[in-house]
Amino acid sequence: MGGFDSFVMFAEMRTGSNFLESNLNALDGVTCLGELFNPFFIGKKDQTEMFGVTLAMREQEPMQLVAKARASLGGMVGFRWFHDHDPRVFDAVMADRRCAKIVLTRNPVESYVSLKIAQATGQWKLTNPKNLKQAKARFDGAEFEAHLEQVQAFQVTLLNALQVSGQTAFYLDYEDIQDVAVLNGLAAFLGVPARLEAVDQTLTVQNPEPLAEKVTNPAAMEQALARLDRFNLSRTPNFEPRRSAGIPAFVASREVPLLFMPVRGGPEARVIEWLEGFGGLERDFVQKSLRQWKRGHAGHRTFTVLRHPVDRAWAAFKDAQGSGLGQEQRNVLGRVHGVAFPKQGYASVEEERAAFVAFLRFLKRNLAGQTGFRTPAGWATQTAITQGFALFNGPDAMLREDRLAEGLEWLCAEIGVAMPPLREAGPSGVLAVLDAEVEDAAREAYQRDYMGFGFGPRAQAA
Repeated sequence: MGGFDSFVMFAEMRTGSNFLESNLNALDGVTCLGELFNPFFIGKKDQTEMFGVTLAMREQEPMQLVAKARASLGGMVGFRWFHDHDPRVFDAVMADRRCAKIVLTRNPVESYVSLKIAQATGQWKLTNPKNLKQAKARFDGAEFEAHLEQVQAFQVTLLNALQVSGQTAFYLDYEDIQDVAVLNGLAAFLGVPARLEAVDQTLTVQNPEPLAEKVTNPAAMEQALARLDRFNLSRTPNFEPRRSAGIPAFVASREVPLLFMPVRGGPEARVIEWLEGFGGLERDFVQKSLRQWKRGHAGHRTFTVLRHPVDRAWAAFKDAQGSGLGQEQRNVLGRVHGVAFPKQGYASVEEERAAFVAFLRFLKRNLAGQTGFRTPAGWATQTAITQGFALFNGPDAMLREDRLAEGLEWLCAEIGVAMPPLREAGPSGVLAVLDAEVEDAAREAYQRDYMGFGFGPRAQAA
């Protein structure tokens, strides 16, 4: 573990971070400097300068504050960081493997209620029990859900940052900070020889009552909490590989400020042909040239087109029969996954329908990471592809293939140009094989797209 020369305490308001800080400061050779990167002060309330660094100087170069603190104090120096503090600092400390990471959490209901009480009383720390200000909080279900989502989102971000950088953190819960053995374990993690004989008694717990006694509307609180899916039972597990932004496939007009971000397996050719109606096209972008195009086309609009999952799976199925897969891959699909690709074509509609259903069932397994096949863009979920776009910039508009003309008309109105002709879409071959079994298999394979984009049965769109 060792090798640390500084630390950051990741916490939130009302998680016990003041108490943990006071115990860290009770260790010889350890200094915790409070909220160094709070947007409104440095270290503690109303303080606007520390170690010769002002708020303005911190804004220009935030990490100089840590460097000056370490140079001035020596030993193990750290600070508290909350999710709404300077995000540049998060990136900097995560990149610094010599900066120890401490993660302090608390039951989010407890922290929310404690926060509401502190806001009502104006009392954020208690050193003398005689000065205790008491109040009850009103539990607001919608506000708590927003609080919970914010806390959980940051914890996921933090965990992912630790994982991808191959680091670990010392995790404590609110109850742990009263345990001197745990606090000494933290000292060992930091690599300092000092140990505590007892927990620091400077601060006093402000609201030790049961949770139901801290709110004015406990029944409403229970009802609101009962609505929450504590164990995320409704979540659809996702094992699909993350996708890149796919910038080389983007197509832009030279004449008007429109950029098409294709979802592979969608109506690419038809949209690109329409875009060419304005004049020349620009292709083969990289990040640099795409930024240059955007800078050179003020007021630009970017768009993609979503296709019904049944149609998109059908396009992937037909592509697999042709040049989209090699013969060996088709053989594996046939032997292992029961997807028939007869060399002389299908003898009947029923035979082709059976092969398509088998292909859809293969797609379900493939998207769940249960096959040895890679997941090409042409049959990846549209959810994964559009999330990949967002790694650079998400599109301004997500149009739907079944209402493409209307969507493109709207885009043209946005940039003030006349609408070029749009070729009519040809008949979809999937209609010949479409039935309830096909619908069900497609929905099972593409649950993320049906839920995320609100697709209904393909039969209704026929």
